[in-house]
Parts: sequence; C-alpha cells; structure tokens
Amino acid sequence: MRRMTARPANAHQARLLRLLRDGGPNSRAQLGDQVDLSRSKLAVEVDRLLETELVVADGLAASRGGRRSHNIRLNPHLRFLGVDIGATSVDVAVTNAELEILGHINQPMDVREGPVAVFEQVLSMAAKLKATGIAEGFDGAGIGVPGPVRFPEGIPVAPPIMPGWDGFPVREALSQELGCPVMVDNDVNLMALGEQHAGVARTVADFLCVKIGTGIGCGIVVGGEVYRGTTGSAGDIGHIQAVPDGRPCACGNRGCLEAHFSGAALALDATEAAEQQRSPELAVRLEANGTLSAVDAAAAAAAGAATALDLIREGGNRTGQVIAGLVSFFNPGLVVIGGGVTGLGHTLLAAIRTQVYRGSLPLATGNLPIVLGELGPTAGVIGAARLISDHLFSPA
Repeated sequence: MRRMTARPANAHQARLLRLLRDGGPNSRAQLGDQVDLSRSKLAVEVDRLLETELVVADGLAASRGGRRSHNIRLNPHLRFLGVDIGATSVDVAVTNAELEILGHINQPMDVREGPVAVFEQVLSMAAKLKATGIAEGFDGAGIGVPGPVRFPEGIPVAPPIMPGWDGFPVREALSQELGCPVMVDNDVNLMALGEQHAGVARTVADFLCVKIGTGIGCGIVVGGEVYRGTTGSAGDIGHIQAVPDGRPCACGNRGCLEAHFSGAALALDATEAAEQQRSPELAVRLEANGTLSAVDAAAAAAAGAATALDLIREGGNRTGQVIAGLVSFFNPGLVVIGGGVTGLGHTLLAAIRTQVYRGSLPLATGNLPIVLGELGPTAGVIGAARLISDHLFSPA
C-alpha cells in the first residue's frame, strides 16, 4: 500500500482535499461550484492532485449536460490513526481519508502510569487494528490527551491529572514509533472537532463543547476553527472557581469547578453520602463494590435515589453557572455537553440549561440549543483523525 508522501501544493488544492474529505466523492463540476476557480484553473489543480495520488478518479458523475465527467475521491488507501487518551481509558481507531471509522478499540488504562506505559498500550492497540487487515500502515496520527498542550510542539504542560507527563515530547516520540506525522491536542478540542465533523455541530460555525469526565474542559470553535489561545490553554474551565474557599483541587487552587463536579468529585460525594447513611441505595452499592464511581451515582439516580439525583443537580447547577458566564462572553450558536459524566443524561442537562438560561441575557440564549453530544466515545477519535487530516491537507 502506498503511503502519503505528497501534500497539497497550494491553498486551492488544500480546499479541494477538505471538500472531498467532508463531502465524499464529487464531480469536477460540483467541486467547481464550491471553490472560486475558473474551469481551466480547477482542471489544472485536480489533475495535479491526481498525479500525486492523493485523489483518484471514481466512476462517471451524473450528467449535467454535455460530456459526463468522472467523480473524484480521496485515495481509498489512505489511513489515519485516531487516539483519544482519557484519565481512565484509551480509545484507538483507524479511519479512511473521509474519516469513516474502519476499526475501533477501547481499553481501560490509568493515565497516571505515565507516558511510556500508556504509549506501549496505544501502540499495542494500533498493532491489533493493523492485524485485522484494515491498515498496513498509517499516513498520519492524531492524539488527544486530558490536559493542557503546547500545541505547536505537541507537548503537555503541567497537566494536573497526568503526573509524569509534563514536557514529554508526545508528538516526536509517537511519530518515530509509528513512522508517520503526528499531531497532539487537548482531548476536549478533539471532541469538538469530532462533533463538528460528524455529530451534532455539523452546521454550526461558533460553538462550545464542554467535556465532563474525570476532569472538565471546554473546546471553543470560532468560525469553524478550534480556538486554542496564545499558548494552547484556552477552554480550561475546570479551574474556574465555582465555590469560594472550596475543596482543594489537583491544580493547587481551591474551589475549582473540577474539584466540585467531575467524575472524581461525584464519586467522592457519593461515597460520603453512603458512609453518612444519607442514601441507602448508594450505601448498598458501596457495601457490594468497596468503592463508588460516577457510574454508580448515575445508576442510583436512574433508579430514583433522591440523594444521587440531588448530587447531579447540584453539580449541573455549578457547571451551568460557569457556562452561563461563557455564553454571555462568547455568544455561541450551540453548547454541546459530552464526556463520561453525560451518562447522567437529562437530569444533568436540565440543571445546566436552567442555570444558563437564567444566568445569561436573552439575546445570547433566545435561540441557544444546549444538547448532549451525538458521538459518545467516538467523538475523540474522529476528532483526532480530523486534526491530522487538517494538518496533512494543508500546503506543506
């Protein structure tokens, strides 16, 4: 199988590649309708892409009068690896150039074991996917990690829940192991890219994507592009103070949103409620399992346990208050809620909506949908594949 060695030579070719990625096979005439090029210039650019084998002819297009042209599509042999590293699990997927998932594996994993152990597992999972025959190699890989990333270098910087990762050269190390270009970003930015490409945010140019899992973060999309800030830390809302003089947080401050409502915080609150006999349902689960997780709290709430429902509503209220400030500041067209804690479902969503609609001006919230993500655990791996394809489908 050929590996991707060419890159688009100019912005016109890059635009054509992204149109084919996002819209699938298309005729020259239909591509011409979407780009600002004369017919002759378009023909030149498409022919050059055909010569590079980044695109291939794909059957005759529907007639629009006159001679029928061939459809053009991205090379069907191109393969991208998407890796979404969470605090307690890792997802690895292989996609084609149109970002369709061809194979996907999820395994439990503790990010605190450090980068060497985690990447041994990632490489093992990638090898398992290759062994199924869906890929002989990878043309590029995108990696998401649950902490701040200095984006140009692909290096985590002082990630609060990732001891041992500070300054680790993720992009360089994995590029050497995989033998292909690698891009690295914060996991919530990749969730936002995934929902934008194939999920609930497909038609929205300006939106917020809030991930509530072991930690809390926010992907910010402006004009269709992820906004990362000057150094890559934009959207780190988990460390906005939600409770004055509240709980100590892993970041060193007190009262952070993440310390009061995240997967870890909800597990802590549920355990406390069980030990204090405030919830018979949670006490039974603690007795049976020895520990409680956010999943236990969600299951107890689903069974009607009042204390568990109260914990979720309280966390949703605090999260909603923070998001209300973001909505007033940014005025997005959509707010997407994703991550592991979204298993809490509509109890959580209702609490967040109430606080946002109550706390932001009507001009900002009058037509503002606040919805759960559509893609679940595949959002991150699709976003990771989108990240590397954005890089490779840009002029070299």
